[in-house]
Amino acid sequence: MVTVGEGAGAVRFGNELPLALIAGPCQLESRAHALEVATAIREIAGRLGIGVVFKTSFDKANRTSIKAARGVGLAEALPIFAEIRETLGLPVLTDVHLPEQCAPVAEAVDVLQIPAFLCRQTDLLVAAAQTGRAVNVKKGQFLAPWDMRHVAAKITQSGNPNVLVTERGVSFGYNTLVSDMRALPIMAETTGAPVIFDATHSVQQPGGQGASTGGERRFVPVLARAAVAVGVAGVFIETHENPDAAPSDGPNMVPLSQLETLLAGLQAFDAIAKRRG
Repeated sequence: MVTVGEGAGAVRFGNELPLALIAGPCQLESRAHALEVATAIREIAGRLGIGVVFKTSFDKANRTSIKAARGVGLAEALPIFAEIRETLGLPVLTDVHLPEQCAPVAEAVDVLQIPAFLCRQTDLLVAAAQTGRAVNVKKGQFLAPWDMRHVAAKITQSGNPNVLVTERGVSFGYNTLVSDMRALPIMAETTGAPVIFDATHSVQQPGGQGASTGGERRFVPVLARAAVAVGVAGVFIETHENPDAAPSDGPNMVPLSQLETLLAGLQAFDAIAKRRG
């Protein structure tokens, strides 16, 4: 089990515990937008009784094109993250891309996330581990699920037991990802860590729109239900009030207006999978 955050807002992730949620817009667009979406997600989570960690990225460093919007940057983002934690009581997760980003980011967030393309970068994993914050590692699209045991070990053997591992699909031909549901129990068994299913990045079509990534958001509920039925600690769902106008990952984000209904259904699947009530 990994506990994220403190006090009443703390969220527990465990493969046998009730389903928890990581959610938010792909890219940090502004202070006002982040607070608006975080407040809406907190209200939804409160009504459903589901633990939630707010997610957004200060820098989308792996965009398809050099012309793509990357975000507000580290300096502007840190006080926004701190404000969300302090005023809304939500734990916060964000990506890091360089070892030197880890320490300053850890001052403002509760979870450092390692992007899938960087999941084997030892220096980055060790630097994230050394902050003492929980570390969520996205499984690379190029990795077998059992290979994540080595990734998790780089963190735990650096003195940090607070590891989450996330499945987000495997490369399958050009511009296509496939989610292998066998990966979920395999990662749980081989890493000993809580397993998260990233339902929105799993429907991406990398480079599918030429200079940007495409996606098929209609399949988010399909894959999310399948993963939760298998049994996972949490789901990762990017959401936006108007995905088609979002600066990144719009095609695979869930409209905020649809999030509560989706989550309520997932909780029902989770109760069956874990035999609760």
